[in-house]
Amino acid sequence: MNDNLQNSGATVAELMAISGVPFGTSGVRGLATAMTDKLCHAYATAFLQYLRQIGEFSAGDRVALAGDLRASTPRILAACATAVRDCGGEVVFCGHVPTPALAFHAMGSNGGACMPSIMVTGSHIPADRNGIKFYRPHGEVLKSDEAGIVSQRVVSDPARFGNDDSLLAPVVLPTMVDVVPAYIERYVKHFGADALAGLTVGVYQHTAVGRDVLVRAVEALGGTAVPFGRETVFVPVDTEAIRPEDIALAAQWAADNAVDAIISTDGDSDRPLVSDARGVWLRGDVVGLLCAQAVGADVAVTPVSSNTVVELSGAVPKVVRTRIGSPYVIAAMMEAAQADPAACVCGYEANGGFLLGTAVGELAALPTRDALLPIIAVVQAAKARPIAEVVASLPPRFTFSDRVADFPQAHSAALIALLSTGGQGEQLARVARLFGEIAGLPTALDTTDGYRMSFANGAVVHLRPSGNAPELRCYTEAQSEADAKDLNARALAHVLGAVVPEALEAQNSG
Repeated sequence: MNDNLQNSGATVAELMAISGVPFGTSGVRGLATAMTDKLCHAYATAFLQYLRQIGEFSAGDRVALAGDLRASTPRILAACATAVRDCGGEVVFCGHVPTPALAFHAMGSNGGACMPSIMVTGSHIPADRNGIKFYRPHGEVLKSDEAGIVSQRVVSDPARFGNDDSLLAPVVLPTMVDVVPAYIERYVKHFGADALAGLTVGVYQHTAVGRDVLVRAVEALGGTAVPFGRETVFVPVDTEAIRPEDIALAAQWAADNAVDAIISTDGDSDRPLVSDARGVWLRGDVVGLLCAQAVGADVAVTPVSSNTVVELSGAVPKVVRTRIGSPYVIAAMMEAAQADPAACVCGYEANGGFLLGTAVGELAALPTRDALLPIIAVVQAAKARPIAEVVASLPPRFTFSDRVADFPQAHSAALIALLSTGGQGEQLARVARLFGEIAGLPTALDTTDGYRMSFANGAVVHLRPSGNAPELRCYTEAQSEADAKDLNARALAHVLGAVVPEALEAQNSG
């Protein structure tokens, strides 16, 4: 990459092609070895150059930085801090803290000045990878910002970097600013210091950056925290696709210990995991619904893949569905808040990340994924009745998701083209022919993001090609967990064995 980053510079789009490390709406993610100091410095520089263009950054401004617990995070933090200094900014180092704690501080939610922020984290992806999330002073980078950042041309001085693209003299991070007390106090003010009094909560710590924050929060709210499962080597906990070992661990630990719930998060602690007293993890979209109910939401924005229990329960007066991804959720939340300034607007994703678009009493808006709010909202309910009973009182709707890796994007395009050809009647007839034996009579179709098919028996099959990877995702919904899982396996097998071959044949003959 040295030859391509000379004095003439390179755009972010060119750097993406050279390095294989994409820069998208959700930030940067890639192999830690590919995320060299030079590349990370360039991406952070491009972000700040874009903010300068739109009037949100200038020389002397502060930029908040934080990171997760991955082995590569300190190096990348130093590269980003160097970029901030080189752009004339002042680094505010917030330490190794949850992404929402950084965002809460940087967005001025605690009464301070707003500032851009950069979080070094790979979230839930494997340990050999990492990532960078970028925040404007008032919230996440949105889809509308992406083109402006990717088109930035960055000039790097070759003399600053070694042959391996490492910085020869990275800046030393300044003394840490502790943003955690204000983050925890946000919830104490809203829920009260006795919100969890009388409850015993297991805290599955692994390598979540917020593992100690969870313990402190439970105790600050009057509960008894029992930490377990602390690790030193990074563990890629995914709150949407929960690992079998995490399912088994929670069940066994709950069997051996008397607790009212078990809580945890993903790597950067913006997505929650909550279990009942038996150690059964709740699906993230169920956690989101229960949190929306707890804050008295008037409008809930959630991706099209989330559980339809939110509509069936009637817990939220208005539900808005979007494409998958927090930028789409945030954009729809902003529209809803503008349409009705008095409404309580929230959003959540299938991974459980909860976004509060408007203030609720003492609880200031925090329009980015947060894990602590939904965790507290769900666990607090256990004071009245067991969490398992709370979940059982909801309409019986269960979701499951899986994916086919190494699935050519050309096959995905052919599949969606086949399913979406013709008018509504023609498509319904085709779906009945292709999926009738698996799921029954189709009643509705949705192309908001991929191809979502609803059937008369309540089953849902949602096929969605990945936008930036060769894989096909399948989301299913049914009246029992076993049915949702079985439907997913049968649908994927049928798609691969019969539907895709027909789609490719139709494409070739056309």
